[in-house]
Amino acid sequence: MVLCGPGTGKTTAAIGKGLTAVAEEKTVIMVQFLKGKGGPDVMNVLKRLEPEMKVFRFEKNEGNYEDLPEEQKKEELINIKNAINFAKKVIATDGCGMIILDEILGLTDRKILTVDDLIGLIRQKPDDMDMILTGKVFQEELRPYVDIISSIENLKVNH
Repeated sequence: MVLCGPGTGKTTAAIGKGLTAVAEEKTVIMVQFLKGKGGPDVMNVLKRLEPEMKVFRFEKNEGNYEDLPEEQKKEELINIKNAINFAKKVIATDGCGMIILDEILGLTDRKILTVDDLIGLIRQKPDDMDMILTGKVFQEELRPYVDIISSIENLKVNH
């Protein structure tokens, strides 16, 4: 499943899908990319879902990747690659019932991860594992490898 588009709520929708999977007695692993290390409030709430749902962030800086100085971007790039390798290991070892790769489409958009590498990751997924990919921009080359594409946009309502 892909949750993409310019609107807000993709991560929230993915977490909701994860909660549904937990209710179905599946274990869920969420790996977040391009979000910095995140605020403690949200991460503390998500920690309460362990061990059924675990959220991993490998980035160490507070800010978003795009806003970092070049030197910090280089450091974060190493952390992002570690996160990709962690996701590959979870998939290769059939380590959960659902894996959520939050903002992984942003990695392909920024050329940090090639579309071919992402396709390889999708193809490696065991049949009994659900996978959710999120990000703003959907790469059309992925279409043959996904089952559902949900586009999220926010519409402004004039009152």
